[in-house]
Amino acid sequence: MTADLADTDASTDWGPQRSKTITWHEPGPSTAKGLTMAGLDYLQAMAEGRLPQPPISGLMEFAIADAEEGRVVFTCRPDESAYNPIGAIHGGLICTLLDSVTGCAVHSTLPAGKGYTSIEIKVNYLKAVRLSSGALTAVGTVVKTGSRVGFSEGVVTDESGAIVATATSTLLIFDL
Repeated sequence: MTADLADTDASTDWGPQRSKTITWHEPGPSTAKGLTMAGLDYLQAMAEGRLPQPPISGLMEFAIADAEEGRVVFTCRPDESAYNPIGAIHGGLICTLLDSVTGCAVHSTLPAGKGYTSIEIKVNYLKAVRLSSGALTAVGTVVKTGSRVGFSEGVVTDESGAIVATATSTLLIFDL
């Protein structure tokens, strides 16, 4: 059955239009500094506010909250600008959060001069996320870091502690 859109008056039914402003620091200086630091030191500097978070953090409403060797924690408070057509936070935001936290977990084990990029990520979505889910916490942990490939896992929980998504990730490790 097709809905009759002729009965919809956009000027009264949609409500006011909303907007979102994203701000960030120019990433060049922070990235250059990061090239000279061990991964863990670099991530801790961002978590502690000594270096700015990467620009994607502002766009996706997440931030590095804590980092130790082999384990990184992100917080995320998505807003309705990330809603999909059925009124839930889009899975792409959750996948990006998991890709970031699992990658940073591997980064936390790397010496200065080494970088990483995702080869593969497998995400399992277990529960819809909505504004009512509250703040999200993502924890990435290293399974194994080799000389060329790293393996990590991630878990996202909502404010009540319910697991909303999990991931496994494979990352290529390379010289910068």
